[in-house]
Amino acid sequence: MKKKTVLSMFLVIAVCTSAIGETNWPHYLGPNRNATSDETGLLREWPESGPKVVWSFPLGAGYGAPAVVDGKVYILDNVNNQQDILRCLDLETGREEWNFAYDAPGRFGHPGSRSVPTVDKERIYTCGPQGDIYCVDKTTYKPIWNKSLREGFGPAASLNWGFGQNPLLNENMLIIAPMTSETGVAALNPETGDVIWKTPPLSGGPGYVSPTVINIDGEYQIVMINAASRGSRGRRGTPSSSQQSDTTTIGTMVGLNPKTGAPLWKYDGWQCGIPIPNVATLGDGRLFITGGYQAGSAMIRVSKKDQTYQVEELYKTSEFGLHVHPPALYKDHFYGHCTTNETRDGMVCMTVDGKVLWKTGNSPLFDKGGMLLVDGLIITTDGNKGYLYLIDPTPEGFKPLAQAKMLEPGENWAPLTLVDGKLLIRDQTQIKCVLVK
Repeated sequence: MKKKTVLSMFLVIAVCTSAIGETNWPHYLGPNRNATSDETGLLREWPESGPKVVWSFPLGAGYGAPAVVDGKVYILDNVNNQQDILRCLDLETGREEWNFAYDAPGRFGHPGSRSVPTVDKERIYTCGPQGDIYCVDKTTYKPIWNKSLREGFGPAASLNWGFGQNPLLNENMLIIAPMTSETGVAALNPETGDVIWKTPPLSGGPGYVSPTVINIDGEYQIVMINAASRGSRGRRGTPSSSQQSDTTTIGTMVGLNPKTGAPLWKYDGWQCGIPIPNVATLGDGRLFITGGYQAGSAMIRVSKKDQTYQVEELYKTSEFGLHVHPPALYKDHFYGHCTTNETRDGMVCMTVDGKVLWKTGNSPLFDKGGMLLVDGLIITTDGNKGYLYLIDPTPEGFKPLAQAKMLEPGENWAPLTLVDGKLLIRDQTQIKCVLVK
């Protein structure tokens, strides 16, 4: 396959309603929703004890990460499967300035928070694991409106691990994916919570992907991925030959008009029983999709001709599949944690054309840890052992620059947040702020 030139970071462009500065991390996966930071001047080495810990703050169990805007850290906490608590901490000191709690009783597998708040100039938007959407005023600390994904959009499917939606602000709309029997994706008025538009249910079943904004040929679109129906193919996402023609059970990736929700195109050549990572964009209409449960990855190109969108599948691979987080893209190479429930490949480096160059395997395994790309470096957590790594991404082989045990062991799967050299990481009992520059 002819090699393509790509940008050195994903071009996922989230067009938010407010002008949030570059020194903020206002929502899931950062300013451009691609786990990439424009900061420079990072440390290239750490002491044996690791980067300096500025502060720590106790949390309930969970996997949700913080957003940071104007020196305030916003994180949705969950306490004993009974309450969701939106906490506001001071970035410099870790002191809690205020919190807002609401009852959210219920149990599910891997309990605790899942999502990252979305923050604009005036409001904070959250989605709790029970599907509670809240808009909270930044000044009064009180709710402006709230909705339930379980009640407001038709009967919800049973999700083994709760809801993991990360709200998306785009062109004065709050985009969310209820994934119910009546609604696939919906756009809400961010000031009132009123529904502006909603789509019919998407083909397949609900997963854990959040809507993303992409740019194709100068036009913005909302992209969403739905799961292969687990009722007919289990969790691994590979349909049998007899099921290939049954579109009601095949998961779908769709592009939507951001103003109306009208479908623009769809692709169902890649299937995953429980998709979680967001789609990554590479420019030239190329979109990279990946997942666990033996789904592997696929690269497609979306283009427009005669007012109609076309989808071309460029390749699929079973050697590169990320369970929770999207990959880092640096100098025409993907880097990602390919340790899933079925595979133990560790960190893997793959060209954008689909050729795997190296794997760490068990040394180290990395599990499902969070990762971000910054200043030509990868910072990542080991999702099981509690180590933080600083890595020089190179196709020549795994090149760690520093590592230190910074978290307690066990399911450290949250995304990472970076603002002004302050890296926010968490485990199942606490959030820490550490200096990486």
